[in-house]
Amino acid sequence: MQSRIIGTGACVPDDVLTNEAIERLVDTSDEWIVSRTGIRERRRTGGTEASSDLAYKAARYALRDAGVKAGEVDLVLVATTTPDMLLPSTACIVQDRLGLKNVPAFDLSAACTGFIYGLSTADAFIRSGAYGTILLIGVDTLTKFTDYGDRTTCVIFGDGAGAVVVKAIREKRGVIGSMLYADGDKWDYIYVPAGGSRIPSYAADKTTWYLRMKGHDTFKVAVRGLEQAIIGLLERYRVPIEDIDIVIPHQANVRIIEALTRKLGYPPEKVFVNIQKYGNTSAASIPIALDEAVRQGRIKSGDTVLLTAFGSGLTWGASLIKW
Repeated sequence: MQSRIIGTGACVPDDVLTNEAIERLVDTSDEWIVSRTGIRERRRTGGTEASSDLAYKAARYALRDAGVKAGEVDLVLVATTTPDMLLPSTACIVQDRLGLKNVPAFDLSAACTGFIYGLSTADAFIRSGAYGTILLIGVDTLTKFTDYGDRTTCVIFGDGAGAVVVKAIREKRGVIGSMLYADGDKWDYIYVPAGGSRIPSYAADKTTWYLRMKGHDTFKVAVRGLEQAIIGLLERYRVPIEDIDIVIPHQANVRIIEALTRKLGYPPEKVFVNIQKYGNTSAASIPIALDEAVRQGRIKSGDTVLLTAFGSGLTWGASLIKW
């Protein structure tokens, strides 16, 4: 039994935050942002709009694309580090909005690598025979935890959600496999101090609610980690890199993507990039890009697709799919 992605969907907020708008908030420029990140604009949630709102819409699009009714879903997985609240899980909130009853639902927290972790989890559940149809969503709303006085982080993050329907099949295509990694020694490279049991909300001051990042250190480790994940995955499944039809990386920074492409000797034109439109949407990044690539005809039946991501934790990994 293998798992196959049979439907994709995505949702981003309506509010567009351009580089020109950020120029009015901090000492930066469109040229500086584009040259260092590749980002020209990003989407931002407003008011009470929450992660579950985006996740629900992306899920509906994915289910429709798959031709699957909500009632056919056996399990709901949500990869996020920005849940609606500490508890219950965002997955349970989405489950309720979809009208599902007695269907298991839970969140995964692996930051920007969340979708890769989630796909590996869904694949394992399906291969075990536990579930036949799984709804996997990657969603984050990191602009709510972004300090718009800090130009090193406020230019990077955007909000969004992407979803896939993963179904059990008896064919020689689908998810080939994944490789996951983590290094908790570097937890403080990307983190939000407050909101958990270390600094509860009632004991937090405003500055501790914002995301903090060691950008330069993260860049170096990210390129090495992504290279390790890709090479390890291809060696495990004996797939030469020349056989990869398209690479969909986490959209964190265009310079990371370019450095990784050079190291691997992989053709840049076969790497899907949409960071210029959405910024870094964390766990939503890969499923949003995957949905766009499918709808643009960049992925066709029989293609070999490589997904890879790196994020807070530190976590990183890669997945290989025969489409």
